[in-house]
Amino acid sequence: MSEASVAQREKLMTDLRTVIADAEEVLRITAGEAGAGAAELRVRMQERLAQAKVRLHDLQDAAVARAKAAGHAADDYVHEHPWKAIGAAVGFGLIIGLLIGRR
Repeated sequence: MSEASVAQREKLMTDLRTVIADAEEVLRITAGEAGAGAAELRVRMQERLAQAKVRLHDLQDAAVARAKAAGHAADDYVHEHPWKAIGAAVGFGLIIGLLIGRR
């Protein structure tokens, strides 16, 4: 998974949390409003907010699980191929060092 898609997913999760918090605030502010339509709308909105919270929590749990799996896979690879990992780290460090040295 690319860093851009991870960043986009994190921004989406942050935005969803903000929307849920704002919607809950609207429900608290309009709690005293009269009318059957308003009451019904509040009930439906509360149900949908609860569903959105559950889905957001599930999405977050899935993202954490995938990140842990990727970490375990990288750890297993390094343990199985230590010299390849050391060589890749040295090469990466050399390239970064050369790029920084150019400035």
